[in-house]
Amino acid sequence: MAEQPSRFGLILYPGFEVLDVFGPLEALNVVSRPEFQSGHKNFSLSIIAATLDPVPSMRAQNHFQQTVVPTDTLDNAPPLDVLLVPGGLGSDHKGTDKIVEFIRQRYPSLKYLITVCTGADLAARAGVLDGRRATTNKLVWKYITSKPTSHKTHWIAQARWVIDGNVWTTSGVSAGTDGMLAWMSEVYGEELVEKVVNGMEFFRHPDSSNDPFAKLNGCQDVPPVCS
Repeated sequence: MAEQPSRFGLILYPGFEVLDVFGPLEALNVVSRPEFQSGHKNFSLSIIAATLDPVPSMRAQNHFQQTVVPTDTLDNAPPLDVLLVPGGLGSDHKGTDKIVEFIRQRYPSLKYLITVCTGADLAARAGVLDGRRATTNKLVWKYITSKPTSHKTHWIAQARWVIDGNVWTTSGVSAGTDGMLAWMSEVYGEELVEKVVNGMEFFRHPDSSNDPFAKLNGCQDVPPVCS
């Protein structure tokens, strides 16, 4: 039996969406707590950014935002089993080019890549989604799927998350938590996830096709563009 993934990495950049990060992390936090007695005490988390300076989230009015202190830089991040890539308005900034290159270089050695929201755009820019099925935030669906770097991806609209091989992409914001729970169910087992959901008191959406926001925003599937 293959060793289960335990080395997690989280990519951060200025303008990340808070729930994209802390929803999935809360599920992993619950599992790794000693009182949970899950047997997954060897989990490790590397918070990765361009520098070790605090990374600000998306800014609201009156400078209402949060910052997270990274543990590692793009240059010295340790080996990883799973890389989590959140979205947010900052994902479209040119300053994320180094993030894109990090994803491109690290993907071949990963067991899993999980994107949340517009984090799928970063993966697409890295070429990881070429020839794959994927989804992303429905509010910016047309913008993301029309980008030249998205043309080799088959974008699935009616999806809270999409699985293609070892790449998991989720829709916007809160969908990241459902996608993470679905991933944990596949990798660690449904019995464990049921305990996690109860511990979080979380109303889970177990059906990946249950996505009312696709219809709300008029999203349609976007097949790859033939070259």
